[in-house]
Amino acid sequence: MSVVSKLRSPVKPMVVEPRAILCSTGNRFRVTKSEITKKPQQHPRVTKSPATEKPDSNFTASTDDSSSYSSSSERSSVKSTNSGKITPSKRNGVTKLNNVVSVVAVEDISPKIPEPVKRCHWITPNSDPIYVLFHDEEWGVPVRDDKKLFELLVFSQALAEFSWPSILRKRDDFRKLFEEFDPSAIAQFTEKRLMSLRVNGCLILSEQKLRAIVENAKLVLKIKQEFGSFSNYCWRFVNHKPLRNGYRYGRQVPVKSPKAEYISKDMMQRGFRCVGPTVIYSFLQASGIVNDHLTACFRYQECNVETEKGPKSPAIEIELDQHSP
Repeated sequence: MSVVSKLRSPVKPMVVEPRAILCSTGNRFRVTKSEITKKPQQHPRVTKSPATEKPDSNFTASTDDSSSYSSSSERSSVKSTNSGKITPSKRNGVTKLNNVVSVVAVEDISPKIPEPVKRCHWITPNSDPIYVLFHDEEWGVPVRDDKKLFELLVFSQALAEFSWPSILRKRDDFRKLFEEFDPSAIAQFTEKRLMSLRVNGCLILSEQKLRAIVENAKLVLKIKQEFGSFSNYCWRFVNHKPLRNGYRYGRQVPVKSPKAEYISKDMMQRGFRCVGPTVIYSFLQASGIVNDHLTACFRYQECNVETEKGPKSPAIEIELDQHSP
């Protein structure tokens, strides 16, 4: 045989394997109807409830896992709702719930933030805490004790040199140096004792104010002999009942009043020193003889209630009986 005939010998045909067809569900082979009919039909297992189901040794591990999963999914999916019927539908051995409407009541457990307390306009967020405490607990509260009244009179005189916060911070020093503001003890101060009233090497007040305090303490003793107490003398100017001005705005609060001018004049005639109308009006406000809390301030009504509930002292009742017609 020639070489040409060998080259023209028939070539064995190549066997081409079928390729996978790319379907919409991915690169998988299509399954024909004939193959479906060949597969045995699988019936879903009917499992009993966990309460009545008994262990069966014939069950395989995989079957137990699938049945427990389906029962647990049924228990977790079925919940009580506030409205509407639950209509379960079973498909491929899996129970589903249709038209399930769950209403969850959410309770607001966040703490309620209290509203800020309304105070007089001169008390600001930047005010000294000791001044705020004085406003909330003492300022405007009726005072009928002689020592406390004399203390507030001294503090009102000191306002010409210090502010209220500065005075309140030195309050303990004042009480220590002035014998708890006992007029009988202050009246015995000598010149040497007067000049020794110093804090950190400096006089606690000017020399003029210190001499006025000693002189006023002597006059308080005379007033006690005439009126029974310094409290009776101060409260008789308002008929022993606090004056309630009821101002709405801070600009309405005066620095003095006709009543303060009248009291100042009477005290000056008796020999008191450093008791001008402005000093006396500050004294009336601090001692509660005048209630000058603004009407929007929470202390305005509280001071009024404390005044109505407060009992009268025996000395006041005796004086009222003497002046009654």
